[in-house]
Amino acid sequence: MKLEHVAIWVSDLEAMREFYQKYFNMRSGGKYENLQKGFSSYFLSFENGARIEIMKRNDITNAAGLKGMSIGLAHIAISVGNKELVDSYTERLRKDGFTIIGEPRTTGDGYYESVILDPEGNQIEITE
Repeated sequence: MKLEHVAIWVSDLEAMREFYQKYFNMRSGGKYENLQKGFSSYFLSFENGARIEIMKRNDITNAAGLKGMSIGLAHIAISVGNKELVDSYTERLRKDGFTIIGEPRTTGDGYYESVILDPEGNQIEITE
C-alpha cells in the first residue's frame, strides 16, 4: 500500500498551484472543472510520484481558527534532501515574504526541519 495523494481545499486555486510549482518543483496536471458543482482542481506531482490535489469549490469557506491546530490535517512535510537545503528553502521563502513559524532546528524526534505557511496558511514542514 501507499498514500496516493493528499487533498487541500483552497481559496485561490491558481496562486496555490503556482506556489507549489515554484517552490517545490511540482508538476501540474491539467485543470479539472465541474461547472455544475462549482468545483475545480489540479493534481500536483513530485518527481517521485507523490501527489497533492488542490481543490476549490464555491461553497467551501475558511473555518475559524489557526490551520493545523484543530482536529484534521496538521501539516504537509516535504523532504528536500539535506540540512543545507532546509536552510536554503527557508531563507528563500522568508525573502519572498512567506511566514516562517518554525526556524530550522533538530526536533525531539530527530528531524531537521523548518515550518512555513503556504499562501493560504497551511503548515509545511521542510525536512532534510
